[in-house]
Amino acid sequence: MNIRLGTADLAKYPFLNEAAEYMRQTYFNLDDLNLPELGHIVERASNRIRSEIVHGKPDYALERHEVEILTFLVGILIIKAINSDNLTKKHCLCEALRAEKFLVRDLRAQGDLSNKKLLIFKVFKELLKMDVLPSLKYQVMFEVKVTDYLKRSHLFHEQEWKLINRLVHDGRVFLDPDETVRLIRSEVANLLLDRIRQMNPSHIPAAIREQANILKSILPVAPRKLDNTPSVYPPCIRHALDQMAAGENLPHSARLMLATYMLAIGKNIEEIVSLFKTAPDYDERVSRYQVEHLAGERGSRVRYLVPSCTKLLNDGLCFATSQCEGLVNPVQFGRAVKFHPRKANVGQG
Repeated sequence: MNIRLGTADLAKYPFLNEAAEYMRQTYFNLDDLNLPELGHIVERASNRIRSEIVHGKPDYALERHEVEILTFLVGILIIKAINSDNLTKKHCLCEALRAEKFLVRDLRAQGDLSNKKLLIFKVFKELLKMDVLPSLKYQVMFEVKVTDYLKRSHLFHEQEWKLINRLVHDGRVFLDPDETVRLIRSEVANLLLDRIRQMNPSHIPAAIREQANILKSILPVAPRKLDNTPSVYPPCIRHALDQMAAGENLPHSARLMLATYMLAIGKNIEEIVSLFKTAPDYDERVSRYQVEHLAGERGSRVRYLVPSCTKLLNDGLCFATSQCEGLVNPVQFGRAVKFHPRKANVGQG
């Protein structure tokens, strides 16, 4: 399909292949980033990453199209120079969230069906090998193959993402713009992560190294690790801790499980909040509020209980072993008392 997007679209979706081609056509040289006239782009990229570190959120501001494309590239170079796996994952997630916001808005606002199809083709088909079509059956809805939906929706544990709760017809699932784009958030983030890891620039310009060193100084200190030996935590909690240690984002249900479990075994607010520092979307203010809310110190002042094993199994968070036999709640793990189903009394009708 020999069709092209304009620079306005490339500014919002700079990870597209056409953006890289646009950069090649400008004959851009890495050492140009040391020039004073490009200093504002290096500073802008650095400020965006600083916001991600401090606030855990992307910067949604849009400047001139060529500036946005260059800022994206410079940001990747700074991330590469910092060489922090956790920050790299955080940056990729923030870039995915940024693109997600623009894509939802464009899919909602784009009245011209041909333009909408072009944008869908570029982002979904060319980049992610996923078939998405504007629905002719339901207005402002989009259709995806059931197989494509299942491949991606298994990452979400909320009930509304289960196929039984979706509108399905003739082998296709119908989604609104928000749901359609949300379906590929992690895929865009992983695509960017792979690109950064495979990236091998000939050298890092001095201006980039300078900003990288500044940003390194404000990276959060790795939290003190809690004891994660098999004899201490149940498998569901160990699995969540392993994911956190790897810098992965836990789903909301897993975070609730982890926080309520740590509260139940006597960990304090500070210890629990520090657990989430390695999450790519970590925001200390939000994390602290949520943990305090679960502890009954905010909101309704009701302390939340640890979800039952049945609940965790239904949410895809159970990784039971033989040590879990007879448990009804993770807090019972390792204790002498276990609950077994009552046996029926012989002879009673």
